[in-house]
Amino acid sequence: MATDRPVIEVERLCTRFDRAVIHDGVNLSVRPGEVLALVGGSGSGKTTLLQEMIMLRRPTSGSIKLFGEEVVGIAEASAQRLRRRFGVLFQHGALFSGLNVLQNVMVPLNEHTDLSMSLKQEIAFIKIQQAGLGGDAAYKYPRELSGGMIKRAALARAMALDPQLLFLDEPTSGLDPVSADAFDELVVSLKEWLGLTILMITHDLDSLWQAADRVAVLGDKRLVAVAPMEQLKTMDLPAVRAYFSGRRGVRAMRV
Repeated sequence: MATDRPVIEVERLCTRFDRAVIHDGVNLSVRPGEVLALVGGSGSGKTTLLQEMIMLRRPTSGSIKLFGEEVVGIAEASAQRLRRRFGVLFQHGALFSGLNVLQNVMVPLNEHTDLSMSLKQEIAFIKIQQAGLGGDAAYKYPRELSGGMIKRAALARAMALDPQLLFLDEPTSGLDPVSADAFDELVVSLKEWLGLTILMITHDLDSLWQAADRVAVLGDKRLVAVAPMEQLKTMDLPAVRAYFSGRRGVRAMRV
């Protein structure tokens, strides 16, 4: 049954490491079926927020809900159940070097399902194709892949369990412009084909225009703006200006 309830809800989130305050009252709502990009300067807490959302780190206080369910302090059995509903593409792919692409994509299936080996292989092949890789890539090892192929293999693994939600950490970092554009197009296509909700951390300003429905800007330990790029470029906020005021930022905001 369709619902307008946010897929991700973050309320009054605070994160402290000893005396260092990383987040101080972060509020964020991610809508079903959108690509939301999370941006901010170095040290603004983007990766920490992602880790808290995917239950790798617990915030100091506040609330994080996935699919309406509180994850701060969640029991491990409930956490495992929720992890089946989202996939994660880590910044550098995080593929297992001793496994080929097919075996890497099968890892979540091995961990979370009791399917037969043949069915798991069939599903993995489908995910590899959905990620835009040819069938011959299935038997290659990470050392034999280009940067773009590593990202796509990692994306295939993130989609192995047919998640409703994807977290993408710097999905186009290190890619040449052509490969980055192709990956952005793939993200948009997957959102449209599969109805996915996607939260993407990125420094790629072109991706903000090409793939993101809305952009959330982290600054001063909280979210200072959440809006489409067309609205962001008109905002006279210090944290927004600081992020987009460099030469690359000005060039990206020309649209």
